[in-house]
Amino acid sequence: MWLGNDQYQFFESILFETLGYSTEVIEVRFVSGGSINTAARVLTPEGTFFVKFNHAEKEDMFEKEVRGLRILRSTKTIHIPQVYGYGKNGGKAYLIQEFVENGGQHPAFWRTFGQSLAKLHAHTHHSFGLDFDNYIGSLEQTNSLNENGIDFFIESRLRPQAGLALYNSLIDYKLYSRMERFFPLLAGLLPNERPALLHGDLWSGNFLINEQGLPSLVDPAPYYGLREAELAFTHLFGGFDDEFYESYADVFPLEPQLEARIPIYNLYPLFVHVNLFGKSYLPPIERLVRRYLGA
Repeated sequence: MWLGNDQYQFFESILFETLGYSTEVIEVRFVSGGSINTAARVLTPEGTFFVKFNHAEKEDMFEKEVRGLRILRSTKTIHIPQVYGYGKNGGKAYLIQEFVENGGQHPAFWRTFGQSLAKLHAHTHHSFGLDFDNYIGSLEQTNSLNENGIDFFIESRLRPQAGLALYNSLIDYKLYSRMERFFPLLAGLLPNERPALLHGDLWSGNFLINEQGLPSLVDPAPYYGLREAELAFTHLFGGFDDEFYESYADVFPLEPQLEARIPIYNLYPLFVHVNLFGKSYLPPIERLVRRYLGA
């Protein structure tokens, strides 16, 4: 992160590129932007903007994010911050969005959140996947279309991440080969429901409380997938109220015994975390494999 006059010039320059006219930057306040990007709240006479930027190592990252945000926003099921623009400036890639002001949590927050996510998941497609690849964190996420949801989960989610972990010596060949033996079991363990439009990276750090006190989703990695995978991910790090799950099921009932399937779906985000942050995320993966394949 850099400070000083160059900082203000950068923000004024990208706002000019986005708005088409000059505006003064009154204040820049850096906020949490995750482990990949720097993020800031930028106050101007035209309003307050949320700006993410990085050093453009993956030039298409924000372009893919914008496409995903627009898909989710087009469903009109849950608040998605408006995108004003994205591009490159001075060797940095940037994304400018509506800044979500926190209005304090509405009493109906969790009920609305669960119902809205169920309505989002009701948006379906003829195939699993998406017509373009995107990113989860800084990792490429393959969305090759597949008519079978379990095959998609294996071929476009688990196998690529396990293979990447093996390539980077984060797992050994023994664990990788055990994963390969585990994959054929999934057809008998998971329900093969119709494709559901997913946020794709739904944990407690990727929802906000907006000005109306209701949920707003950010930082998506969307695709059409098995909806239980999204709900499973919300359990991985916690932060979701029981009312959220109850309200979801009221709108879009779930197959029985989801709790038993949650660790299976969470193999994907766990492998993502192994590849991004290291071996400390391996123990739950190893425990699951032992559970189904033995010691």
